[in-house]
Amino acid sequence: MTSAVSARAHMDFDLPRSLEAVAPPEERGRGRDDVRLMEARRSSGLIAHHKFQALPDLLRPGDLLVVNTSATIAAAIRCTVAGEPALLHLSGGGTGGQIVELRHPDPSDRGNTPWLDAECGTVVNLPDGATAQLLEPAGPRLGGGGVRLWSARLALPTFIDAYLAVHGRPISYGYVSREQPLSAYQTIFAIEPGSAEMPSAARPFTPALVTRLVAIGIGVVPVVLHCGVSSPETGEPPQREWFQVPAATAASINASRRAGGWIVAVGTTSVRAVESATGSDGRTAEAQGWTDLVVGPGQALRAVHGMITGWHEPRSSHLAMLEAVGGRPLLEASYRAALDNGYLWHEFGDSHLILP
Repeated sequence: MTSAVSARAHMDFDLPRSLEAVAPPEERGRGRDDVRLMEARRSSGLIAHHKFQALPDLLRPGDLLVVNTSATIAAAIRCTVAGEPALLHLSGGGTGGQIVELRHPDPSDRGNTPWLDAECGTVVNLPDGATAQLLEPAGPRLGGGGVRLWSARLALPTFIDAYLAVHGRPISYGYVSREQPLSAYQTIFAIEPGSAEMPSAARPFTPALVTRLVAIGIGVVPVVLHCGVSSPETGEPPQREWFQVPAATAASINASRRAGGWIVAVGTTSVRAVESATGSDGRTAEAQGWTDLVVGPGQALRAVHGMITGWHEPRSSHLAMLEAVGGRPLLEASYRAALDNGYLWHEFGDSHLILP
């Protein structure tokens, strides 16, 4: 039976709970790279099914993988608001203070419901006498006037890194069967702490796989983009995020493009970083700072040819970026095939390789 993927402006479909990855593949008796990988090619419409270990066979010598080296922090803190249990998710710094998301905990204490009716001045009580005061909305007001993201003033008894080491834990959601250690939310490329949530597209990479890629002439270069919380409400645009594209990475991208290589970004974060550093002439330059770039349908990508990504939820803003990379027909065909063939969703799930 073919699964339905609608042709609405924001791609919609029904995601069965059975396709939600509830634990890392290591707990299913497999390695990180022993997840499924769907190959989807825009030029031919080809869709093929592989294991992630097959990635070197699907790329060409001279192609270039761009990976995000941001490391995940323990960004979730148990707290209370006027005596009511809550969770506070830290989502990076901003021009007006720390960006936070306040959430109602569910019975398993994984905080699946945004707390949308908080007000300016609300004081969030944190462990060890710390507080967070909500100052002003850090994103658009949603339907009904609710606010998901706030600029907040934190009052902590120590530096934020030390505080989170004691009181923080990784952000997780209700589909995860049990609390996982922070190490489960790190990729092998993670060296610079700053992501509220894992840049999960790179999770299946292993040192052995990277060695195979490099040995056959496929390059791997770094960028940084610190991910904010990835739970936007329907219609909410992606938030501003801090990124860095080093000079050596920019030079490698330009050289690979000149030689006819594909630039394959690993994750939506890498796409955003590279495209934020690329001018209208198609040249990528060293860059860093805050980006509010939104990549969507009808927008010509200046540097990126393809991407590796996970499987995104219905109506997710990430789907707009995937449509820009692969086109709507290929995206709809890929998601139908993923649903029909039992691919697993979310950060511990399977992968999607979109190529020209």
